[in-house]
Amino acid sequence: MFVDQVEITVKSGKGGDGIIAWRREKYVPFGGPFGGDGGKGGSVILQADEGLSTLLDLRYRRKIIAEAGKNGGQKNMHGSDADDIIVPVPVGTIVFDAETGRMICDLTEHNQTFVVAKGGKGGRGNTHFATPRNQAPEIQENGEPGITLHLRMELKLLADVGLIGFPSVGKSTFISAVSAAKPKIGAYPFTTIVPNLGVVDVEGVKSFVMADLPGILEGASRGVGLGLQFLRHIERTRVLIHVLDLSDNGRDPYEDYLAVNRELAEYQMRLTKRPQILVANKMDADGAETRLDNLRKRLEADVEVFPVSALTRSGLKPVLQKAAELLEKTPLFDIYEEEKAHENDSTYFGLESQDPGFAVRKLKEGNYEAFGPKIDRLIEQTLFGNEESIRRLSRSLRVMGVDDALRRAGVQNGDMVRIGDYEFEFVD
Repeated sequence: MFVDQVEITVKSGKGGDGIIAWRREKYVPFGGPFGGDGGKGGSVILQADEGLSTLLDLRYRRKIIAEAGKNGGQKNMHGSDADDIIVPVPVGTIVFDAETGRMICDLTEHNQTFVVAKGGKGGRGNTHFATPRNQAPEIQENGEPGITLHLRMELKLLADVGLIGFPSVGKSTFISAVSAAKPKIGAYPFTTIVPNLGVVDVEGVKSFVMADLPGILEGASRGVGLGLQFLRHIERTRVLIHVLDLSDNGRDPYEDYLAVNRELAEYQMRLTKRPQILVANKMDADGAETRLDNLRKRLEADVEVFPVSALTRSGLKPVLQKAAELLEKTPLFDIYEEEKAHENDSTYFGLESQDPGFAVRKLKEGNYEAFGPKIDRLIEQTLFGNEESIRRLSRSLRVMGVDDALRRAGVQNGDMVRIGDYEFEFVD
């Protein structure tokens, strides 16, 4: 089964907790702190695999959860790191945040990887908190929490040339005639319901990858028929071969030509910028030459038409030579220009260098709230019930600028401040 769109949830592993322990050995007086650090939580990593052609596996694997790191041990023993989870996806997979719609990554090369959810760091044991003034610290860190993301994945085939046109115009016959692809061919609409790829390898023509795509109907850009599936896979192609049916089938080839181009323009204007080769197919049919003459009269003067018969394999080589020529001078199209700007967005993911920071707000008179991923992380790492750990939380919030932000918001001495599930009295 061909599946080109799925939604899944991924969660990275929590970091292991550091511990409080002491060195107690004979002949070692005042042994001091000896608590080990926690291990790193497992990350969820996507890896492009050219051996895959569908997202079917992920349809039945809706939740991917990495393991947590192990807690630290006594004698400064470090907790073991959790294994990362490698999720193979087809080359050409684009990953979005399902909640915001922002693009996260575009995997276009074999073995390309992307850490979509980074595992939490392990917490530090009390060994790290010893100072000349505090040689016996009763403090440790909990591990960082994991990251949970809801992802939408779309597979957009990697092809150089795409065959477009209405159903039953002969696109499948065309690709079977110029490549080793064996698509289903039938004398009825929507014989092709999934894309087919073939490598064109014709003598005298530089080889390239061609995609036979599901037929288009008017309204495809709004989801009519298989339109969205058709249009999704055409986005990566650099050259389009527009196939028209010149047999006596009751349709007007010129009107079909206009209708398909309208759908390309309505879906994304960038699709209309791709070079297009117009092919008049089924020239072996009775009356095809007359219909071709009428078509040429109605087209603009600079539009070249290539008459072919995919069934008898006549006239195909000039089309392929033209496609190869256009590929030489047509660059790759950036299909997500705006979304790619968000890949390094400082408000994304909760990774160290990309934290959105924090914000404060007034809930009501005398009550305020401070919130944000950095604050959530500090709360998770704090051992409540341990006075020293709470004091460290207070110092960290002050260094982050939370106190100053609360003052700018109007907090007064004695007001209550909610942080996570806890409330604190603000003391200036």
